[in-house]
Amino acid sequence: MEESRLQEFQERIKYCFQNNKLLVNALTHSSYANEKHWRYETNNERLEYLGDAVLELVSSEFIFKNNRDMEEGKMTKLRASLVCEISLAASAREIHLGDYLYLGKGERHTGGEKRDSILSDAFEAVIGALYLDGGMEAASKFIYEYVLSDIEKKQLFYDSKTILQEMVQSKMRAGTKISYPIVKEEGPDHNKNFEVICRIGDTEYGSGCGRTKKGAEQQAAYETILLLRQEKQTCI
Repeated sequence: MEESRLQEFQERIKYCFQNNKLLVNALTHSSYANEKHWRYETNNERLEYLGDAVLELVSSEFIFKNNRDMEEGKMTKLRASLVCEISLAASAREIHLGDYLYLGKGERHTGGEKRDSILSDAFEAVIGALYLDGGMEAASKFIYEYVLSDIEKKQLFYDSKTILQEMVQSKMRAGTKISYPIVKEEGPDHNKNFEVICRIGDTEYGSGCGRTKKGAEQQAAYETILLLRQEKQTCI
């Protein structure tokens, strides 16, 4: 069963590991290792540390080479939008990473496979495992495909609340307020899920869901920007 799951994941990411132990290590959350009384190094935290460094180098080089006139501060901000927890968790969901994680029973019961922090950490651990197994070429290929693609969308999402504020200030009457009221909140304290609506003045626009209120607001702001852009195109 384990071999078939590992094979399926490798097919999904289009890479075949020479050392399957590295892949298992990358997919093993500390809760699972603790539950099995395994040694610390069997969980994915060390690989996450390595993967984070590889990701920063590859993304920094990509931004540096493809934005020759961009100043240092803007390059730093762009990199942050690509490698932040929310962006990496979204990339992890793209490859269904949560389905393949080894989680402790308690973590699995509380929806750990859907949590941004766990997904983003595991995603970085996979990068670390790829680097050790196939070198920088394997890690870079993975990063280019799942992190450095669709940059405009990821940057827009990362800066959605700020961009929406600027749009409202420049296009609507002065004093128009943006609010994000919660329309639904469910789940226990350790596994909350929020749904918010973005309201500009008295008009409701996009909605968003997330494990945190901030994440839900970010999604709602992003959906609102898309709606406002669509309205603008319709009026032309």
